[in-house]
Amino acid sequence: NPTPCKDPTDKLFTVHGLWPSNSNGNDPKYCNAQQYQTMKILEPQLVIIWPNVLNRNDHEGFWRKQWEKHGSCASSPIQNQKHYFDTVIKMYTTKKQNISEILSKANIKPGRKNRTLVDIENAIRNVINNMTPQFKCQKNTRTSLTELVEVGLCSDNNLTQFINCPRPFPQGSRYFCPTNIQY
Repeated sequence: NPTPCKDPTDKLFTVHGLWPSNSNGNDPKYCNAQQYQTMKILEPQLVIIWPNVLNRNDHEGFWRKQWEKHGSCASSPIQNQKHYFDTVIKMYTTKKQNISEILSKANIKPGRKNRTLVDIENAIRNVINNMTPQFKCQKNTRTSLTELVEVGLCSDNNLTQFINCPRPFPQGSRYFCPTNIQY
C-alpha cells in the first residue's frame, strides 16, 4: 500500500538496498556528502531489479535516497556511486540473490498459501551456503494474516561470500515472522 502490486509473480522480490551493517549496533547512515549522479546508463537494469515499489514514477528518487543513506557508508569495498549500483546489479544477477527465483526453483511459488518459515528458510539456505537469511513479515490489515515482505541476505565485508545475518526481528516486533506465514 498505497501502490497496488501488479508485478508478475517472478518479480515479487526485488532489491531494497545494499546496506553496510554493524553487527553490534545501529547501521551507519548518511556518512558521506558525495553528490548523487543520475544513473541513466544503468537505469534499464535498475528499474527491473530495484524499482521504487511505492512510487513507480520516481525510481531515481529512491535510488538517490539509497545511495545517500546507505551507499555513502559503504566505502571499502565500494569505491564510488557507480560501483555501488554496479555491485547491486552483479550481486542480484550473478551471486544467487534473486529470492523469487530461489523459491520458485524449490517449488515454493507465490499464491497466498500458508507456508512454514522453515521451508522458505531452507530453500534459501541451500543456495547461500547454509547461511541464515533475515526475514521481515507484516500483518495484512485486510486479512489479518502475516505475510513475508522482505528477505535479507548478508555478506562479508568484501562482498565475496554469504554470512549469517545478525539480529532477527524479535517476537513482539511488528516485523516478526511466526512459524507459519503467507506467501
